[in-house]
Amino acid sequence: METRFTTSGVRMRLHSSRPGDLNWLLLPGGPGIGSESLQELADAMDVPGTIWLVDLPGDGSNTGRQHDDPFRLWPHVLVEAAQELPNVVFAGHSTGGMYLLATPEVREHIVGLVLLDTAPDCAWHAEYVQMTQDHPLPRFEEALVAYGRDNSVANLTTLVLESTEWNFQPWAIETGRALLARMPYNREAVEWSDVNFDHTYKARWWPTDIPVLRLWGANDRIVSQRGWDDPSYGTPNVLTCEVPDAGHFPWIENPGVVGEAFRELSRRLLAR
Repeated sequence: METRFTTSGVRMRLHSSRPGDLNWLLLPGGPGIGSESLQELADAMDVPGTIWLVDLPGDGSNTGRQHDDPFRLWPHVLVEAAQELPNVVFAGHSTGGMYLLATPEVREHIVGLVLLDTAPDCAWHAEYVQMTQDHPLPRFEEALVAYGRDNSVANLTTLVLESTEWNFQPWAIETGRALLARMPYNREAVEWSDVNFDHTYKARWWPTDIPVLRLWGANDRIVSQRGWDDPSYGTPNVLTCEVPDAGHFPWIENPGVVGEAFRELSRRLLAR
């Protein structure tokens, strides 16, 4: 697998390549979960060009080439990734999409934007907390207490695994748990985002002159989509896709609908 690193240590790993000039950069959510979480998304994308799995310095398993403080340029370091290749379409899942919308400088270096199960501000967080209270998972609460006592990677992994029922539809629980079990969790990234980003985030830009795909699972319990009701986000360049019978990782439960949404975005990009 071809791997590139930017100056500040953003890692870009080649997933696949088809004829075409577009470069698709897939940025994971979490944070701390790693771009391995987007493997099945990349598999579902029948699009022209090249697909790359992207990890910020110090995130996921990208810990081999980092500075003393790998988070010092988060999320602005995304600009380096966007500058690395031509004709970039940047796709961010969950918190990854929020990082993109918090970095207006990215706009000068991309031809398209994909926002997957993400939000325009931090109001989603309060709704997520309410959801966990309305639909409690006792074993998750036990894992949360254990992580509070000892914030080890092992306890973080257990904590995420116990949240599987919030992330996936009932019939996809087994598949979802297997996906979450193989992720390279990174507690330093989780803690950085919790202190510096998650509770204060608000989108700093919105593209109106490039194609945008906003896609989400109809039954996503993690990130509320209410913030998008603001008409300023309903600009003519935006393609929206609510994926039926799907949760926070909609390409797991309904890859066909997700794949078609990306194909439609591709058609719009190529028609420009």
